[in-house]
Amino acid sequence: MGSDRQAPIERYQAVRQHSLTLCEGLGAEDLCVQSMPDASPVKWHLAHVSWFFEAVVLLPHQPGAKAFDERYLRLFNSYYEALGPRHPRPQRGLLTRPTLAEVLAYRRHVDQAMVAFMQACDASTWARAWPLIELGLHHEQQHQELMRTDLLHAFSCNPLLPPWLQGVPPSPGRVAASGPAWHRLEEGLVTLGAEGGGFHFDNESPRHRVWLQGFEIATRLVSCGDFLAFIEDGGYRRPGLWLSDGWATVQAQGWQQPPYWLAPGDARAPAAHWQVFGLHGVQALDRHAPVSQLSFYEAAAYAEWAGARLPTEFEWEAASASAACHDLHGQVWQWTRSAYHPYPGFKPLGGAVGEYNGKFMVGQLVLRGSSLATPAGHARHTYRNFFPPAARWQFSGLRLARDLPGASGGPAA
Repeated sequence: MGSDRQAPIERYQAVRQHSLTLCEGLGAEDLCVQSMPDASPVKWHLAHVSWFFEAVVLLPHQPGAKAFDERYLRLFNSYYEALGPRHPRPQRGLLTRPTLAEVLAYRRHVDQAMVAFMQACDASTWARAWPLIELGLHHEQQHQELMRTDLLHAFSCNPLLPPWLQGVPPSPGRVAASGPAWHRLEEGLVTLGAEGGGFHFDNESPRHRVWLQGFEIATRLVSCGDFLAFIEDGGYRRPGLWLSDGWATVQAQGWQQPPYWLAPGDARAPAAHWQVFGLHGVQALDRHAPVSQLSFYEAAAYAEWAGARLPTEFEWEAASASAACHDLHGQVWQWTRSAYHPYPGFKPLGGAVGEYNGKFMVGQLVLRGSSLATPAGHARHTYRNFFPPAARWQFSGLRLARDLPGASGGPAA
């Protein structure tokens, strides 16, 4: 094994260990629960990311490799048609077997096989396999974030509202109490998208040019205090603020506030003041913390109420080059007004991993930045997260944008 293999192996081991670290303090019952079809049990996440390395790296590239258990190839496939049939997503919570102990044994088997493969494969095999291994590591980091958001949703459905993490929660990013300051960008042609030289998902490229009208973007995120003012002004009762689909969703779902907010007097955790449920359980609402767990519909309605709009993803990325904008990363994903479409000249990856991003480029909206649940080293300014507009179990918030006075035409979409 060349010395150039040691760092990738150590990185592989660190990412894999972090998934297990996230589970410390949780019981087997916690790891098996599925609270809705869009979420998955943590146990399934732990198995699926192992399945990825087995099905995408080991079986195609290691001569003589055999599956740990042929049944797992079906149970833990997510959506890869090229890799065979799948267990239905809404029924992942029914997989009480294999047990947690068996899933952890599966992880150990895959890790031993992966390290041995990375140490022993020849140079040409390494050249083919490393891009897939690196993709698998970033894929696992995505699932590490989903492990936190999915289980937090399950805990929010529990009448005990149990905390995941013990102790005093860390201070969130502090949003200034005053109204947002604005960072101005003049109209012009900008080049956006990922450059070579580092990892990026296929949906972040190719680099391309976009004409932007002049605009301003808020230097800070929208806070819980900001959003509380929207609620108190009847924001959830005023159809004129909402997109049609959003208003229909508000009526159908009975939305009155963000999903993890508890109004004064809520019987689940009685108090005379607003509270928020999070990773540390129920806490008093911090008016200076970024508002989170918003759908696109809520973000767009708030922007309308505030006399502004959401930025496009291109405006967000152009503004991210400036030090004027705070908390671009590490607090909340930020909804944009951009549909999740391919960039001009987009080509999916070859093979089964060509299904990773491209086939989801319809009916979803782009979020930019990263959240407090995003693993360290996984964020970058070109990252394009995406969810359906009604999704509100992620750490998703917003920052505002607005057109320059007298500007002609709208922003690039």
